[in-house]
Amino acid sequence: MTELSEGHDDPFGLHLAALAVLDDRGVVVGWNRRAQELLGHPDTAVIGRPALEVLVDPRDLPAATEAAVTCRSAGGWFGVLTLRHRDGRLVELGLRAQELSRDGRDREWFLAGAPAVDVLEWQGDRAVLDGLYRQCPIGLVIHGPDLRILRVNRAIERFTGVPADDFRGLPTGRMLLPDDARKAVDRVRQVMETGRPLVYSEQFVRLERDPARERVALVSSFRMEEPSGRILGVAELIEDITERHRAQRRLALLDQVGSRIGTTLDVAETARELAEVMVPHLADHASVDLLEPVTRGEEPTRALAGPLVRLGACSVGAQQPGPPHPHGEPVEFGPDTPQAGCLAEGRPVLEPVLPPDWFSAVGHQGAHAPDPGTHSLIVVPLAARGLVLGVMTLWRSRRPDAFEADDLTLAQELASRAAVAIDNARRFTQHQQTAFALQSSLLPRAIPDQSAFEVALRYLPASAGPGLGGDWFDVIPLSGARVALVVGDVVGRGIHAAATMGRLRTAVHTLASLDLEPDEVLSRLDDLVNLVAAEQEAVGERPVGEQVVGATCLYAVYDPVSGRCSVARAGHPPPVVTAPDGQVALLDLPAGPPLGLGGLPFEARDIELAEGSLLCLYTNGIIGERHIDADVGLTKLCAALTRPADTLERTCQAVVDALVPSLPSDDVVLLIARTRMLPPENVASWHLPPEPASAARARALTSAKLTEWGLEHLAFTTELIASELVTNVYRYADGPATLRLIRERSLVCEVSDTSHTSPHLRRARTTDEGGRGLFLVAQMTERWGTRYTREGKTVWTEQPLTGTPA
Repeated sequence: MTELSEGHDDPFGLHLAALAVLDDRGVVVGWNRRAQELLGHPDTAVIGRPALEVLVDPRDLPAATEAAVTCRSAGGWFGVLTLRHRDGRLVELGLRAQELSRDGRDREWFLAGAPAVDVLEWQGDRAVLDGLYRQCPIGLVIHGPDLRILRVNRAIERFTGVPADDFRGLPTGRMLLPDDARKAVDRVRQVMETGRPLVYSEQFVRLERDPARERVALVSSFRMEEPSGRILGVAELIEDITERHRAQRRLALLDQVGSRIGTTLDVAETARELAEVMVPHLADHASVDLLEPVTRGEEPTRALAGPLVRLGACSVGAQQPGPPHPHGEPVEFGPDTPQAGCLAEGRPVLEPVLPPDWFSAVGHQGAHAPDPGTHSLIVVPLAARGLVLGVMTLWRSRRPDAFEADDLTLAQELASRAAVAIDNARRFTQHQQTAFALQSSLLPRAIPDQSAFEVALRYLPASAGPGLGGDWFDVIPLSGARVALVVGDVVGRGIHAAATMGRLRTAVHTLASLDLEPDEVLSRLDDLVNLVAAEQEAVGERPVGEQVVGATCLYAVYDPVSGRCSVARAGHPPPVVTAPDGQVALLDLPAGPPLGLGGLPFEARDIELAEGSLLCLYTNGIIGERHIDADVGLTKLCAALTRPADTLERTCQAVVDALVPSLPSDDVVLLIARTRMLPPENVASWHLPPEPASAARARALTSAKLTEWGLEHLAFTTELIASELVTNVYRYADGPATLRLIRERSLVCEVSDTSHTSPHLRRARTTDEGGRGLFLVAQMTERWGTRYTREGKTVWTEQPLTGTPA
């Protein structure tokens, strides 16, 4: 007799199926209660009668007859037939017919039937179950209550490379490495004990037969139970997402490169960021080596193959992710190493598996393996805009899997993106160096020798921002032992600001040489700024952020003979004055408009400075930091200047420590000058009446004073100079003349009068009786000139003290 299923859901099971037996002629000889329930015929009404006559509607006889013929020829049949209920309605049943044989003589046919709907549903379930084991791409593992594998499907076979039958009876996790097997057992036991399903859990697995390859699986688990509650085991659905996980990891790395690399325009920092991104996501060790010119901001030549500087390095578990030296370490690679070849040809190198003696082989000894266990290597060029800037080397030593072609593609993409950031940083460095070089050439190289001030200064460029600022300073010796102090600030940054600063500084020097008053210097400087701005606007070369308007300046002139200081400012912070007794005060000085506004007046103020006073000039960087209120900054500045007896260098540093952060956001100029007075015995002055005898009187006074000073060797020339200048006053000016001699670093001879007529140097003709005086003065002096005051003018000359008679 045919075997029938005992399953609870099988419609052909003994407890669910309608059963009938037909003899060889098709007469019903057996009929069960379930058949009576489905078709309404009691056994007494059908037994002994032909089945086709009782159960089949005449319209369905062809289909029934065909099924009977197939059954006889094949020994069995399965399908759906429409049968007639006792009440005349038609019922679709799924039928299974099979031949029975008694002693090999009489044949009978065993029929099992069930409603067609139940049969088709059961067939679908069986098809799904069969598909799970045979065709499903997702792995299925059935674990028994004893944590042994009952069955796996074909997907697990493809995933592991192990035949499905070999898994039967094995302990859970048997084919995994010990660490991964322990995690698998814990996962199945947890689901078995708690009954809580596990959904989409990522698991990293390595097989014993292929330990070098790490796979990633997406695992979902649930507990299997009978209706009675008896635990049958745990079913696991396992999907191999290794490639998907690698793709996600690559995308994550690319995202990190975009967000983490190039955060600063610093070549070394960008190289370190690249090395740190690589570890541990792609490699166990990473190094970034750049050509030496690149580290300096220079463009490497195409034929250059070294030397290299290691600016970025990172290793798994390393305490220090970067090289110990902040400016990198020089590295050398042999001519046959992968790094040298990559650098020379600009092509990547992939060594999936390195033999144990690979690093000791001839030609590879300069490859610098970071770990004795290194077994796989990638070297990619860092190329941007057609230039090879360096190489990135990736190593694997702890991770057992080797680099693959996909890893090389990813490394190339990461290196390409990072190389653009490195090249941008290089170009910025080059731009900064150009600006620094320009500014350095425009700023004073040294404080000139002079007797009016002892000077100390600090110039601190900003640590951030797109280039240099336009802050500048100057110490300019003037005639009559006077000295001009200048501090200025141009709005904007970069080369344009530095160039504008250079223009203004040159203009200040030119105006200072004219011995103009401070307010007059600022007025003419304001005219110059307006002229430059107009030129820029006319040719469209005035981009936003580089305007000249907004420049500020402070100009002070100090006379060590009188102790008087004249100061004017154009929108600049006021100077701070510290008296010898330590009293500190801001100089009450009209602010004046910034340079470039045009048409507004500037006002100078004269103050008396006792010998030993401190005059502090500065730019906004001292008091204008964002985190410091301007009034608070000025208070701190005054507090740091209350010790005039300290050395100027110590005072300067005290101000910087009190007000300037370690990374200032704006350029800082700080200039502190301690006043000096010329000794009275080094100055001699006489008033001479406007008469012809005054020239002789001037010669006699000059000769006597020079003899007193021990400068007899300058007597002849100085007598001649004084005589000629006094004679000019008598001839061309009104009022008395004032003759003054100053012994300083040079011998100064000055003649002042009340006229504003400018003397002119000219070449006299042979027939002229005069016109040779100033020519002789110019030939016998080192410098000479004219300065104007409100009361008149002064013609001055300078001779070196070590000079010889003309």
